[in-house]
Amino acid sequence: MIEFTVHGRPQQKGSKRSIRMPNGRVATVDMNQRARAWQDAVSTAAAEAYQGELLNGPVKLGVRFCFARPKSHYGTGKNSGILKSSASKQHAKTPDLDKLLRTLGDALTGIIVRDDSQIAYVVAEKVYANQDYCAVRIEEL
Repeated sequence: MIEFTVHGRPQQKGSKRSIRMPNGRVATVDMNQRARAWQDAVSTAAAEAYQGELLNGPVKLGVRFCFARPKSHYGTGKNSGILKSSASKQHAKTPDLDKLLRTLGDALTGIIVRDDSQIAYVVAEKVYANQDYCAVRIEEL
C-alpha cells in the first residue's frame, strides 16, 4: 500500500481550448492555469512516497480531496470560531470530482503506475477541512 498527502488546494484539469498562433499553427491550452503546478506537486509527493518499479497491474485508488472551509461556515462576533450547525461536511461545489481524479491519475502516470488506465477501482470524496490538501492511498489489486 502506498500512502501520501499533497498539501495545497486540489486543482482540476480544465477544459481545453484551441488557439491559433501568429505563425498559423494551432495550440491547445488548458483553461486552468493552476492545474499544472498542482499536478507537479502530486507527482513530487508520489515520488517521495514510492521509489519502486512502476506497477503494471490493476490498482485501487482511494482519495480524499479536502478544501478549507469558507468564512460563511462560521459564526460572527463572539461565535467567529464556531462552526455553524448548517455547515455542510461534503464539498458539493466546483471543482468537479471527476476532473480532480483526471488530474490525479495523470500525475501518478510514470511515477507509481505505468498508465492511469490501470486504475480499476476508485473510492473518492470531496470534504471540507481546516486546510486544503489531498490524501491518497494506492493498493495493487
